[in-house]
Amino acid sequence: MHIYDSVQKTKLPFEPIKEGEASIYVCGPTVYDDAHLGHARSSLAFDLLSRTLKALNYKVTMGKNFTDIDDKIIKKVEETGKSMQEITEFYIDRYLEEMAALGVQRADIEPKATESLQAIESMIQKLIDKDVAYVISTGDVYFDTSKDAHYGEISHQVGEDDDNQSRIEHTTEKRNPKDFALWKACKGSDDICFDTAFSSGRPGWHIECSAMIEKHFTGSDEYSIDIHGGGADLLFPHHENEAAQSRCATGHELAKYWMHNGFVQIDGEKMSKSLGNSFFLKDALKVYDGEVLRYYLNSVHYRNDFNFSEEELQTSKKRLDKLYRLKKRVSPGKGSAVNKEFKKALLNAMGDDLNISTALAVIDEMIGNTNDSFDKEPKSKALKKETLANIEFIDTLLGFGGQEPFTYFQIGISEDEKEKIETLIAERSEAKKEKDFERSDAIRDELLAMGISIMDMADGTVWEKA
Repeated sequence: MHIYDSVQKTKLPFEPIKEGEASIYVCGPTVYDDAHLGHARSSLAFDLLSRTLKALNYKVTMGKNFTDIDDKIIKKVEETGKSMQEITEFYIDRYLEEMAALGVQRADIEPKATESLQAIESMIQKLIDKDVAYVISTGDVYFDTSKDAHYGEISHQVGEDDDNQSRIEHTTEKRNPKDFALWKACKGSDDICFDTAFSSGRPGWHIECSAMIEKHFTGSDEYSIDIHGGGADLLFPHHENEAAQSRCATGHELAKYWMHNGFVQIDGEKMSKSLGNSFFLKDALKVYDGEVLRYYLNSVHYRNDFNFSEEELQTSKKRLDKLYRLKKRVSPGKGSAVNKEFKKALLNAMGDDLNISTALAVIDEMIGNTNDSFDKEPKSKALKKETLANIEFIDTLLGFGGQEPFTYFQIGISEDEKEKIETLIAERSEAKKEKDFERSDAIRDELLAMGISIMDMADGTVWEKA
């Protein structure tokens, strides 16, 4: 397995800190609003990584946090009158439902900032005790970037402090412009605050992940975890600051490898609520099946930016349709053993920094060759079982191809339409029993006019969009 390390800017062989194991931590969402396609892209990228490592026989431990303390959440509390817990639990539940619809496997560890306050306080106190962090007159606590000789080595960029860097207002008491907030003291009576030895307040954004990683992962003398991942926008300042505070608190590096996925764009612009072009995942799932979205969003290499286009999504779906047409050709049944050469080719592709383009080309080739073989030997039981096993392996590794094929080809049909179709099929079955073939044929024609084709099977009639 080779992965691209964002720090060294090259592909490196994956050599875990513990043989046969892989620890991954991915920055999760700040839960004050619905997830958008940018969240989906990141989750899908690291879901592919986890699935690939598992297929290569690594024991994978995946962590993904929820930031459930943040100024944006507090603003939502003020706007809605709901409690912070009500808001965060609602958006966490919705996020998990939507990720499940995309086939994203649940993380093994899903820490929340509110459940990690003791670990956060402990890490901040260590930094204060080492004089790497300092408390100002307001009770805010800052990390002193000048005390970390390696600050800037993660992102290779060190800019001036801004709102994204600190998520707190500017102050003249900072020792250095680049210093960032570890703790934000309460400023008003309505603030949501937690008591600590240094002040009553809430944690800064960056300290949360560092503390949660140290709390939940057992690494080595050199690293806390194998892989730290997230969107490319997190490289600086978030991951740079995480690395600095963890390094100074623990005496070792946070992660051995750093991986970052590209942005999702619409009309060439980075997806951003501030630009007004955010595409909420909940809206996409109303129109498109989760598996179709998964296939489409994973069709571009994870490090590249992704420009969302409905036209390209439809083209992508047609490619996925070919796999399901093949599955329909061999269903129902049970698979035997996956073809060794096919499995090897897929794993070689995904083991090369998740080279999805090559992996999809391998699948396309398998589909074409298998259809040719069935044309020559349509009743080959061995080929049928191997094909089903191949498709099962695709589903395990890449997360698509697992649906019943006729159900897949019903995507886009409303529940009311399905009810009407099922009623017509039942009427047709009754007409056939009564040998009223004229009525039976008329119903078939009516269904065809609706864009529905039917197929009579041994255990009943199945249907799909024509």
